[in-house]
Amino acid sequence: MSPSTRSSRSSTSGGRRRGPDRHPRPTTVLLVRHGKTSTTGTLLPGRAPGLHLDDTGRSQADRAAELIGELPAVAAVYTSPLERARETAAPIGSAVGLRPKVDKGLLECDFGEWTGKELKALMKLPEWQLVQRAPSSFRFPGGESFTEMQVRIVSTLDRLRAAHPGEVIVCVSHADPIKAAVAHALGTHLDLFQRIVISTCAVSALSWSVAGPIALTVNTTGRSLKDLAPS
Repeated sequence: MSPSTRSSRSSTSGGRRRGPDRHPRPTTVLLVRHGKTSTTGTLLPGRAPGLHLDDTGRSQADRAAELIGELPAVAAVYTSPLERARETAAPIGSAVGLRPKVDKGLLECDFGEWTGKELKALMKLPEWQLVQRAPSSFRFPGGESFTEMQVRIVSTLDRLRAAHPGEVIVCVSHADPIKAAVAHALGTHLDLFQRIVISTCAVSALSWSVAGPIALTVNTTGRSLKDLAPS
């Protein structure tokens, strides 16, 4: 047997050459909406600073932290820079022994001139029907379009999950960006994303494998996350 033959055989197992792992572990992203604030359901706060969790929101954040803390391993916790998101991420980070990292890609949609407006007043505007029925064609006056928001959040999640192959990470964000990310993972057109409900402090789990993304759960607010797995 020649040296070259021995070398070739020594690099194989059972006569078969080892190649790259064809079934790497999927990467799972837990998307968490921030907890309730004093304006939830009444105003469109957007990116305005100074909005904090109320008592209910803090309790919701503690419950989300408890559920996520039951998982065997979380590699990182990322959060939108807004106060209500960071206050939601804090107990989650404590539960898994990690310091949350701020990432601007997880920011709320930029509502521009609509920032801080009452929802009941906005609902009377003719543009509101466009927001609900054809959001892909709408741009908030002086702000972001829904399409730009979706590209931003999907690109952010692509970047973060690429940094944690085969691991579980947490991303604390806001209702519309999370809905847009879930819609993208499901292959649902942005014009239908308003049909997705994301409650305060709900957890939505998206998992990426070589076959693409799947949704493990959407809008979970109470049940255990320990058994989440592809069926």
